[in-house]
Amino acid sequence: MTNHWIDLKNADVILIMGSNAAENHPISFRWVQKAKEERGAKLIVVDPRFTKSASLADLYAPLRPGSDLAFLGGVVNYALENERIQKEYVVEYTNAAYLVSPDFKFNDGLFSGYDGGKKSYDNKSWAYQLDDKGIPKQDRTLKDPNCVYQLMKKHYARYTPEKVEQSTGCPKETFLKVAELFTSTHKPDRVATIMYAMGTTQHTVGTQNVRIYGVIQLLMGNM
Repeated sequence: MTNHWIDLKNADVILIMGSNAAENHPISFRWVQKAKEERGAKLIVVDPRFTKSASLADLYAPLRPGSDLAFLGGVVNYALENERIQKEYVVEYTNAAYLVSPDFKFNDGLFSGYDGGKKSYDNKSWAYQLDDKGIPKQDRTLKDPNCVYQLMKKHYARYTPEKVEQSTGCPKETFLKVAELFTSTHKPDRVATIMYAMGTTQHTVGTQNVRIYGVIQLLMGNM
């Protein structure tokens, strides 16, 4: 999590993934309980183990260890496909409307500019399209195929509920319940928070895991 423990009491939905706060942070977990008692907040726990936190959850989703990104990619895809995003926030306060170079590509797990011999990237094709003042061009309708939003939508389209089930072992029906509940916070009057320390942070691909939490929260406008 990146906000203060006490702020948990203001959440409508709390996702615990990569953490077992009820057991490891019992005093701080009281704010989760306050949110449930005072706001009717819903607690989601996604974890390979049925932990103490999971035993207190309104919705528990099991998954294979190391399959976090496939699960979270599915949540992003669900939000984009069902337009469960806070569009005003996304347009005004993220780079979703910025236009990327037409040369940018992503195929078979590799981005454009990859040099197999050097095993490194030349990222020139990843740059924004600029106007004559050097400012990134935008499509605020989010319809241009080269805008960040459409490129992201295309990128995450592979994470269908069926693919999530295949990759993570989490039943499709359970995954869809998690995705529906969490993305219900795309509305301006609902908010969600994520508790991920330290299992996510210290994961072998922790940087990517934490980044996708940021992507999800930006889409929801949970800032």
